[in-house]
Amino acid sequence: MKKPYVYLVGAGPGDEDLITVKGLASIKKADVILYDRLANPNLLKYKKEGAVCIDVGKAPDHHQYTQEEINNLLLQKAKEGNVVTRLKGGDPYVFGRGGEEAQTLYEEGISFEVVPGITSAIGAANYGGIPVTHRNISTSFHVITGHEDPTKQKTSVNYGALAKLEGTLVFLMGVGNLTEITGELMKYGKAKETPVALVHRGTTSRQRTVTATLENIGEEVQKQQIKSPSIIIIGEVVNLRDKLNWFEKLPLNGKKILVTRTRQQASELTNRLKSMGADVVEFPTIEIKPAENLQVIDEKIKETHKANYIIFTSVNGVESFFKRLQAIKLDIRAIGNGKIIAIGTATAEALMEKGLLVDLVPEVFTAEGILTSLEGVIQKGDVVFLPRAEIARKNLVTGLQQMGAIVEEIPIYQTVIPTHRQEELLEILEDGIDIITFTSSSTANHLMEILGDENKGLLQNSKIAVIGPITGKTVMELGLSIDFQGREYTIEGLINSILEEL
Repeated sequence: MKKPYVYLVGAGPGDEDLITVKGLASIKKADVILYDRLANPNLLKYKKEGAVCIDVGKAPDHHQYTQEEINNLLLQKAKEGNVVTRLKGGDPYVFGRGGEEAQTLYEEGISFEVVPGITSAIGAANYGGIPVTHRNISTSFHVITGHEDPTKQKTSVNYGALAKLEGTLVFLMGVGNLTEITGELMKYGKAKETPVALVHRGTTSRQRTVTATLENIGEEVQKQQIKSPSIIIIGEVVNLRDKLNWFEKLPLNGKKILVTRTRQQASELTNRLKSMGADVVEFPTIEIKPAENLQVIDEKIKETHKANYIIFTSVNGVESFFKRLQAIKLDIRAIGNGKIIAIGTATAEALMEKGLLVDLVPEVFTAEGILTSLEGVIQKGDVVFLPRAEIARKNLVTGLQQMGAIVEEIPIYQTVIPTHRQEELLEILEDGIDIITFTSSSTANHLMEILGDENKGLLQNSKIAVIGPITGKTVMELGLSIDFQGREYTIEGLINSILEEL
């Protein structure tokens, strides 16, 4: 049996990109992951295949697991010989009860290490446009719990001492006790005009920041209906927010966007959307798999040196083609001197990464665009090889044949629906999605198949963004309306269409 080992990992304040490199590595190597409600669930996509994920989240008014139960679960899973990662919001040792979990492991002789995380006391304040220290304004900051052990008979927070401090005061988990916190500080002499900010769900697309004074912040919070999780920041640094509020000014801030591309291809779109402030949820609706009859396909690939033209209609086609070349121990010399055509710039870039210069990219990135570009160019008897998906539109083949070409289709890969729980998709949509992106007809068809007609109403509050007219046509045939469509049929064009119309 493997030696048990536990990582107590700080997941950061909400934005999944704020996890440390070491924290991410701890997720990837875990056999079992115990995560709480403040850890971004998107981090679970980095788990290794077969890893078990257990939600042990605790809310202020509902404990799914008590702390004692979490401690016992850590011990149980570790003693079974697993590498266990305990994923906690913020930092494990900043009011995260990580010390209690570490003590439990120590007492049972189980090896562990603690991976620090960015605490919301700093991270959420930063994203709210508030530096916790600033030259000539605040030379210190103090982090205080706003939610003490309810079984304690007397508070251990020394409000008299806190009221005299000139540094920034940051209260975590204090929304429910806001009236008591502000009242006690004013009672002990803190000026009622002292600036106060509450940052709700800091570093995420749902971030909302409310500012007021010590005297009236409670009224403002009630008016704006700010709830947990939020941090409370008290001090003159709050006034810097007018100039330093960078995050909430990003163009897609506050938008939650669903990306349906394959897991491998999602990163480009996801990263661009996140850089503009969007909260991105990845739910791949297609998976690329090799075609089933590889022997026949490999024989066709060996004949590509006879081609006058090789047309690639997707990045997936490029990747699949070169994987088969490698599998049958051939390199790019084997494909001969035929001209290379790519349907768009992304496909052209994928080919150039493989060492192939592209001879033609049509002005319009569709099969029809390719046919238009080849009018008068294709000669009768020209041999055209076409490596692409098993299920693809036939108009390109038909158009080429009408020009007199001999077309050799290579159905080199298949698009299948990944193994998904319908419940997962329903949960995502019920939680609220502002925009759903489709980058191919398959992504749209598969999403609707997973969703089911009976749940189609869950899409009515979401806007639909498509990469181009072919995907758009499929979306409309599925009974959905299109809100954004790129003028250029690329990821960049898709994003630009969203930015222009919002």
